[in-house]
Amino acid sequence: MNAKSDVDSNATLNAFREVVRSRRSVRRFTDEPVPEHVLDDCLELAMLAPNSSNLQPWEFFVVRTPDLKTRLADACLGQNAAKTAPLLIVVVARTDTWREHSRMALEQWPEEKLPGIVEKYYSRIAPIHYNQGPFGLLGAAKKAAGLFVGLSRPVPRGPYSKSEMKVWATKSTALAAENLMLALRAHGYDSCPMEGFDECRVRRLLKLPRKGLVTMVLAAGKRSDKGVYNRQYRFERDTLIHYL
Repeated sequence: MNAKSDVDSNATLNAFREVVRSRRSVRRFTDEPVPEHVLDDCLELAMLAPNSSNLQPWEFFVVRTPDLKTRLADACLGQNAAKTAPLLIVVVARTDTWREHSRMALEQWPEEKLPGIVEKYYSRIAPIHYNQGPFGLLGAAKKAAGLFVGLSRPVPRGPYSKSEMKVWATKSTALAAENLMLALRAHGYDSCPMEGFDECRVRRLLKLPRKGLVTMVLAAGKRSDKGVYNRQYRFERDTLIHYL
């Protein structure tokens, strides 16, 4: 690696470090709107997050209409972040789009030739792997088979139920939400991921799909002078990081 590459690499690392370290959960925002081009770019970057089987089990609902945003802030228990942010983004995990997205993965394959292993996965393996069947019976059967086969070799363990499908979809959706928050910070804006909300009211307000799981409500905008309540701290790394 030459000197210029070293400089470029260090600059990239320092910029990334600054984005990560300056990202905070902001509780109060100014009324400055988030420009459309910034929002579009952040959502585009969010959708580039890694996700299970590239099935992209997420949806983003951007709420900017004043009346709806006020009612959504109320459903978020009246938190200051929700009340003061110029826009709220409801991040939803979907457990029911895998079949359609498997089809889309084949139709929208970005290369001229579709590899056989890709065609096999999305047309034959995915429909079994993610399908739980009526009353969860297929999931139960797959779990029993996995327990038996797993005695002699490694096997995928799940998802074997509707609840495990929720975990599956939420993991990928949370990765996309993190991309979104970091993208906002890189553009000079801030966010606050909120778990404190009445999901029933949020779902009703936005008319969300029945099988959509509200992962978080993200407040976004410019932080006010009193937007960060305290200094950032984390627990001692030795208690949470283990080298084996």
